[in-house]
Formats: sequence, C-alpha cells, structure tokens
Amino acid sequence: MVNPFLSKKKEASQKAWMVIYTRSKWEKKVDRLLKEKGVDSFCPLVKTNRRWADRNMLVELPLFTSYLFVYISPSEQSIVRETMGVINFIYYSGKPAIVDKDDIERIKAIVGKYKDVETISIRELSTGDRIKITQGALANLEGEVIEVKGKSVLISIRQLDCILIAKVAVNQNIIITNPGIGAALAVRA
Repeated sequence: MVNPFLSKKKEASQKAWMVIYTRSKWEKKVDRLLKEKGVDSFCPLVKTNRRWADRNMLVELPLFTSYLFVYISPSEQSIVRETMGVINFIYYSGKPAIVDKDDIERIKAIVGKYKDVETISIRELSTGDRIKITQGALANLEGEVIEVKGKSVLISIRQLDCILIAKVAVNQNIIITNPGIGAALAVRA
C-alpha cells in the first residue's frame, strides 16, 4: 500500500516555477483565478503613472506582458491549462520552461525595492548604453555597452583610471542606467 503522505511529499519536492503565457491584458485576472484554485502563482506588478486627457493615475501593470509564473508539480499542469485566460506553458527543449527559485526571489526583491522597473529585451541594448550589473563577480559595477554580440554584451567598466572589458552573459540581470530610459531590469526573453 502506498503511503499518501509520502506521495504528497514526493510531489511537493517536484514542484518548480514554470512560465505560462496568457491572453493579452489578462495577467492579473489569470493570477487571481489561479489563486482561487489554490495554485501558487506570481504576477510581478509595477506601479506606474499613466496620463489621460483629464487626469493622472497611479496604476499597477504587469512587469512581463502576457506572462505569469506558477509554482506547481507536473500533475498540476492540467489545472493551470484549464484556467480561463491561460494560452499555454512556455516551452524550452520540448518541456515547460523552469525558472530557478532564486530568479523568482530576485524578481520579487527588485519589484519590491525599485519603483521604476521595466523589462528590456537584450535586443534593445545598444552601443553607448550605461548599465549596472546586478549579479555575478561584477555585481554592482556600472559600465558602458561597447558591443552586443549574439547572447553576450561587451561592456567597459572604468575603475582606477583604466578600462576593464568584461563579457557579460545575457542571462545575467543588468540595470540600464541611461537617464533617458530610467532604471530598468533587462530580462532574457
């Protein structure tokens, strides 16, 4: 006879953060519907001022348009798929994409700490952009984008009257510090 406590414990250890794709502008609604079903979901929201002809208003918008994160086991995937507004999981190598728990915690910390956060595709980085690296051996160092090469960004970091050239992997979070852009979190799509 199978011990139900042990099978639930094993299933809980198989839980992982996965990414789902939602209908346009349904992120908050899908998040609410999943939570009503008992699914652990996360829709990172940022507060931003929106201007209309007659007023300004502070609104909460999803950080990632049409994307949500769910912490589920493989057996719970059908519950998520059956939720109104969910299109499907995001796949990588034929399997639902898994996001590291530390990355989710990092996103939660960034959204909680900074007011002016937005996502920028690595394709939107260009030569001359000022950036700040937020993780890895070069964490908290600022530099200038010299070149974007495939999946890496070549940056120049000025320290002690010299230039250090560092090849920063795309999957490292970086903050663009150009005054015209404001603080932004670049996240690999």
